[in-house]
Amino acid sequence: MPSTPARLWVVATPLGNLGDFSPRAREVLGRVDVILAEDTRRTGLLLKSAAIEPAKLLSFFEHNEEQRIAEVLAMLEQGKEVALVSDAGTPLIADPGYRLVRVCRQEGHTVSPVPGPSAVLAALMACGLPPYPFTFLGFLPRKEGERGRLFEQLAPFPGTIVFYERKNRVVPALRTAARHLGGRCFCLARELTKKHEQFINGRLGEDLDHLEGLKGEMTVVIGPREGPVRTDEEEIERILEEESAR
Repeated sequence: MPSTPARLWVVATPLGNLGDFSPRAREVLGRVDVILAEDTRRTGLLLKSAAIEPAKLLSFFEHNEEQRIAEVLAMLEQGKEVALVSDAGTPLIADPGYRLVRVCRQEGHTVSPVPGPSAVLAALMACGLPPYPFTFLGFLPRKEGERGRLFEQLAPFPGTIVFYERKNRVVPALRTAARHLGGRCFCLARELTKKHEQFINGRLGEDLDHLEGLKGEMTVVIGPREGPVRTDEEEIERILEEESAR
């Protein structure tokens, strides 16, 4: 009989500062039978830095998630404990894992969170923009047209918008946002909790050349819309004018 009940643990790990590694996360990762990791090498280095010797590390990423689900279910049926981690921060937040959690719950297995660091919340905590209500977009679409349609759909949303973006696409993304969202305030949170952590505040529509060439992990926060809100009638008139101009 297993010494501990079968369970899937969803474990948050540090964004960059090892001091944010919670005692509970350390204890769980040091105890479970298997750790599922997006990048086993990166997670292996993190565990080594924390003096944790994992029983077993398995890769778990977007392209093998479906395959791994059956394996994880079999492990749980055998009474094993399994932990899911992402490369950094909280799993499932723009990372694989949702399908696994859903299936485990459907099959009657226990799923427990070990909360901790999250780039979304860290950015909201220190950016100086209204933290709620907010909507999180994950990573933006790669194509300009798809990004534009996404921001256009969000234009009526009265709250704050948060998303991740890669360093080479963050400036084009902000310019696209400006065209559809107007002159909202924004904050670019870079390298959160790391040595070169930086919060850069600005306003959509202003010059963004100083943001070119930035490196590191990027979390973007765009504040709520300002000024009068368009009525449905005004929005329809705007769309008709755009269509007639094409």
